[in-house]
Amino acid sequence: MDEIKHNYIEVDGLKLHVAEIGSESSPAVIFLHGFPEIWYTWRHQMIAVANAGFRAIAPDYRGYGLSDIPAEPEKTLLVDLVKDTASILNSLAISKVFVIGKDFGAMVAYPFALLYPEKVAGVITLGVPFMRPGGPNHLQTLPEGFYIRRWQESGRAEADFGRFDAKTVVRNIYILFSKSEIPIAPENQEIMDLVDSSTPLPSWFTEEDLEIYGDLYHKSGFQTPLQVPYRSFSEKIESPNQNVIDPKVEAPALFIMGEKDYVFKFPGMEEYLKSGEVKKYVPNLEIIYLPEGSHFVHEQFPHQVNQILLNFLNSNKF
Repeated sequence: MDEIKHNYIEVDGLKLHVAEIGSESSPAVIFLHGFPEIWYTWRHQMIAVANAGFRAIAPDYRGYGLSDIPAEPEKTLLVDLVKDTASILNSLAISKVFVIGKDFGAMVAYPFALLYPEKVAGVITLGVPFMRPGGPNHLQTLPEGFYIRRWQESGRAEADFGRFDAKTVVRNIYILFSKSEIPIAPENQEIMDLVDSSTPLPSWFTEEDLEIYGDLYHKSGFQTPLQVPYRSFSEKIESPNQNVIDPKVEAPALFIMGEKDYVFKFPGMEEYLKSGEVKKYVPNLEIIYLPEGSHFVHEQFPHQVNQILLNFLNSNKF
């Protein structure tokens, strides 16, 4: 990990942390994390793509990890993260890039591809595909205790998380999100109560990994991460060059999904993917399923995922 460099890029008066490895003359790949992740979630992928001749870049979003927290975190928008991505690339003098997003990182990656198509050599997302226009409204059919609905409720997650240190919150979410069941709390419980303190971490996630995550979230807190994505799902990011009802990402695209990822059980998700409806919006999409993969498939099976990524990157190299 020592070979990964760490820099800061100023955007809108905020210093955004950017981890980087690889030659500046190599084709660039930008990695966009999800929650409860951070730049470090891409540790295995960054080194693999750099060793294969690419330049790997992994920022912490504003309000996450080592990046500055906005003055008013509750006003942060998804589109801010999309524009931050463009600003980071401009600062690094990168005109074309492969965009890789995990979890809600897909909700940054795909709007970036719609707003800046000329900059995108290809799009890869893990765990979350391109979402239909209008957002994931089907999630409202899940019970009140569904974790996204709970975390959208102002103050509720803050009170729930506030009973623990940041490391414990990340630990609990990693354990929960590694399961194949959708996290849903009974009426008399909070989401953090769904994990027993004696439950071990997933075998592929070490105590050292947890320490790093815990320290980063201790610094940033959870106010911005709760705002984006959970309280920003209804936000519409529209491209002036696209039909709002029927947007299309024409770039080569890949979606990697673990078949034991709880997101696969979201209402309508399997049908959306397997019926081919998703290709209405992303016509050049390839989907690869990993039978034992969880929501953190890139950390769980790094060698397998790295090979899939490299096959795509090498096939579409610019």
